[in-house]
Amino acid sequence: MATEDLIERILAAGDEPSASVIDALHELLDDTTIETSATPKSVAEAARLIGLSPHTLRYYEQEGLLRPARNASGYREYSAFDLRRLIFLTRMRLSGMTMQDLKRYIALVEHGPSTIPERRRIMLDQRDRIVRQIRELTLALETTEYKIRVYDGHPEG
Repeated sequence: MATEDLIERILAAGDEPSASVIDALHELLDDTTIETSATPKSVAEAARLIGLSPHTLRYYEQEGLLRPARNASGYREYSAFDLRRLIFLTRMRLSGMTMQDLKRYIALVEHGPSTIPERRRIMLDQRDRIVRQIRELTLALETTEYKIRVYDGHPEG
């Protein structure tokens, strides 16, 4: 499936991601499914598709997290590979991964397969942080739900 279609599918998902959304995300993260014939996107088009500001895309480039090509006029052109990397970056940032960890991870990716053990360690550490965050948010939700139930028994003043 085309990168743009996959991105739109995962970003349009509701509160509970369905199996098809998870499949789309997995396909986006699989570099072997990248279509080489896709028309590159401008910074504005890529930002709109991903749901980020053009400033954020430029910032990620400045930080070395991606390197979009430039056309003959010098404008950035985001390939399907760039868009897929942006999805990865946004998911990791949303999960609380630091810019320092992201930069380290991307540097390792660019050094090739010999860095897979270290990349795996970074992802395992990130998974532990996400699981802890989910537990904390679950408790926060339970606290909120409890207070709502308590207030349902009292008239609003």
